[in-house]
Amino acid sequence: MHYGDLTDAMNLTRIIQECQPDEIYNLGAMSHVAVSFDTPEYVGNVDGLGTLRILEAVRILGLEKKTRIYQASTSELYGGMPENKNDKGFYDESSPFYPRSPYGVAKIYGFWITKNYREAYDMFACNGILFNHESPRRGETFVTRKITRAVSKIALGLQDKFYLGNLEAQRDWGHAKDYVRMMWMILQADQPEDWVIATGVTTTVRDFVSMAFNQVGISLEFKGEGVDEKAYVTACSKQEFQLAIGKEVLSVDPTYFRPTEVDLLIGDPSKAKNKLGWVPEHDLASELKDMMASDVELMKKDVTLLNAGHEILKQSE
Repeated sequence: MHYGDLTDAMNLTRIIQECQPDEIYNLGAMSHVAVSFDTPEYVGNVDGLGTLRILEAVRILGLEKKTRIYQASTSELYGGMPENKNDKGFYDESSPFYPRSPYGVAKIYGFWITKNYREAYDMFACNGILFNHESPRRGETFVTRKITRAVSKIALGLQDKFYLGNLEAQRDWGHAKDYVRMMWMILQADQPEDWVIATGVTTTVRDFVSMAFNQVGISLEFKGEGVDEKAYVTACSKQEFQLAIGKEVLSVDPTYFRPTEVDLLIGDPSKAKNKLGWVPEHDLASELKDMMASDVELMKKDVTLLNAGHEILKQSE
């Protein structure tokens, strides 16, 4: 293990010189889209110029023919612009970019500088345009993990309700296990190219919420529109998780809306499937099952600790 910092060119160059890597996977970034509006300069430095520092270090050290580089690009490059989709209604490797956040803008620099170094210096440098990919390790502030954690807490009686922004937003959600496998496949290919990594299936945030509650046997009904929309419990089928019928568990909070919203993202992974034989082994249902099982067990530990604390208080009285 080496301590690295994408804002420190000398640090990166020293690490690469010491390691002489065959492959570099640049997954380092400030990747929270909403936060990027609050820290735009920092995001540009890390996500954009950080990519340049890695590429330039490899070039300066004369490792162009030895080291293969994977650059983690993003579906946020497309910005959800409907006119930029292909004939099938998806975004692919030829779709024009229109980033709608400082994160997307910084990542577009990373994309083009990777492509430029590949063509200018004959480097094996590739962009993987990843659509949303999730797992139990997803950061707690990302919408999918925020949902699975909140649902787990509500089911166990640790939380009353939670709040989200745009429930109409649609995303192409895949499993991180499938996507990381594809990252590796990209650097094993015969030629360096850019690749879309996606499932080709899109789901609304609202449906993701319903699916998460279904994992713990709770059915919902959504009422209202826009900022007045709320979700209520209509049924509980598991004895372990019992909520009152009619209980409000979700409300919309306008503060969670982005300054410029990306309404729909759906990718076309045809190139990856046809040229590299990549086929996802997980769908959204199995992905959600993994996330919910992990978070329920995590929250059960909180219940145990809470009960232990109450018992200690009783004894002290």
